[in-house]
Amino acid sequence: MQLGDLIACWGQPRGGVVPVDPSAELGPICTDSRQLAAGQLFVPLVGERFDGHAFLEQAAAIGAQAAVVQRERAADVPAALLHWLVDDTVDAYQQLALLHRRQLRQPIIAVTGSAGKTTTRELIRSALAPLGSVLASSGNENNDIGVPLTLLKADPGHGAVVVEMGMRGLGEIDRLSRTAEPDVAVITNIGTAHIGRLGSRAAIAQAKCEITSALKPDGLVVIPAGDPLLDQALAQVWSGRICRVALSDEDGADQADLLGVLLPDADQLRVGGAAYSLPLDGRHNARNFLLALAVAFELKLPAAELTRLEVSVPGGRNRRLQQGGLTILDETYNASPEAVLAALDLLAMQPGRRFAVLGTMLELGDQSVALHRAVAERAAAHALDGLVVVSSGAEAEAMAEAAAGLPRLVVVQHPEDAAKPLGEWLVSGDVLLLKASRGVALERLIPLLPELLPAL
Repeated sequence: MQLGDLIACWGQPRGGVVPVDPSAELGPICTDSRQLAAGQLFVPLVGERFDGHAFLEQAAAIGAQAAVVQRERAADVPAALLHWLVDDTVDAYQQLALLHRRQLRQPIIAVTGSAGKTTTRELIRSALAPLGSVLASSGNENNDIGVPLTLLKADPGHGAVVVEMGMRGLGEIDRLSRTAEPDVAVITNIGTAHIGRLGSRAAIAQAKCEITSALKPDGLVVIPAGDPLLDQALAQVWSGRICRVALSDEDGADQADLLGVLLPDADQLRVGGAAYSLPLDGRHNARNFLLALAVAFELKLPAAELTRLEVSVPGGRNRRLQQGGLTILDETYNASPEAVLAALDLLAMQPGRRFAVLGTMLELGDQSVALHRAVAERAAAHALDGLVVVSSGAEAEAMAEAAAGLPRLVVVQHPEDAAKPLGEWLVSGDVLLLKASRGVALERLIPLLPELLPAL
């Protein structure tokens, strides 16, 4: 990207001590004053607790190439610092990412959904590895700041870019789609995460389908089959190509463009004439794997290169730990009702005695009590050997009532409080599921388990 690209976008810059050469290459873009170096373009972002404009003098002293500044802070810019005035620096940051994206030639894949976004992102990253180094969002880089950050890291050496898109309300994914202009869009599912903010699954479907806002006209949307609500919402905004995936025994299998058959040993999936080793456990991850295969097939990757994928997911997701004779299914990173139900189904498939620690699921609004009751009912239906509920108030009461038939049931308010009953219950060979929303910090329980189970 050249300075002339910014001039075309925002007009002639102000300040500086020499005439601007439009053909000059734009330096690396930096939003963090602590990491700013000479020759970089400084974009001072503004948040609830910070304002990067406080470091404009520092940027000039370091030798920043230029800066992008909000108009109301024009008086704070040192005279020698070349700069553009914009209405909003976050919006400008996204415009910079879009300008960079339009110079990329590799495919951009965008992923959203109520659950499984990160896991599906990593499955797609692995499936596209034959294209070369695949850049993907890391951590929580799925918002107004994280998506442009990921795009700006892309260079011609990458074989593909996989961008995760999250949201807390309507309009957010629309902005992210217009920043990334994806070639392929993947919606993992429409669940009840954030239903407390959006009010209904229909509104959630509408928000997730915003991923098509700037999808290339000849692009592809990949979705699970069998969800009329998703189909209806998608039809309102997208008239292009759609690939629907399903497992053969699911509702909607007859509508699927890509159908997977779980083989009897449950660690392989047959699609067409090829058998694929499942890189992650659980039916829900088999479906996520189908979404990744659909993307790979769209990009013309041969089935033979996809039969054995190695996938690494961030901590607290799909992680299986061994502590002595105890198996821990670590799902502590976050939780929506659909994700908890899927995790309980996975737990039910494990050999031996099965226990769970389930914590509060946040942002469920007036449906919170009913949804907490539903996950406890699933735990009871699977006849778990024990359940610790980490919650309080009406949600805790509903879960305790729904799971009252289990042989071991305790309600506590803090993750550390679950250690005592678990220490009394667990023996070698048991399997323990840990699942809760991020705000519960259920991972604090994991370091306590070895002390409770020294003999395992």
